[in-house]
Amino acid sequence: MRPDDSDDCPCQSGALFSDCCGRFIRSNTGPDTAEQLMRSRYTAFVLEDEPYLHATWDPSTCPEQIEFDPRTRWLGLKIKSSSNGKPSCEFAEVEFVARYKIDGRAHRIHENSRFVKRHGRWGYLGPITSDTN
Repeated sequence: MRPDDSDDCPCQSGALFSDCCGRFIRSNTGPDTAEQLMRSRYTAFVLEDEPYLHATWDPSTCPEQIEFDPRTRWLGLKIKSSSNGKPSCEFAEVEFVARYKIDGRAHRIHENSRFVKRHGRWGYLGPITSDTN
């Protein structure tokens, strides 16, 4: 279920959905920074928005299909660091921890992700390092 514009954004930035990830997910406007893209992709996973995830995944690494587990309940996102993700950069890294539960059991993804800007738009390349438990 999509959040209302007046709801807090699922990425936990502290902003409203309409002022944060919603403005990217609901339009063809790409995020200005790699961190904004990371936050909007987390929100897209929460919303199970496969078209947005495909649109923001670099074609060189994008899978044909993204599968969602209906038992997954996303709990939160913490951005640990971000480098070179400004609008003028071509490559960036974002380190994050995403927490979730499956069947009541807590898990987390700790990933240092790579991003690339092609034709003026940020895209997710994939993990540099990843730890899931």
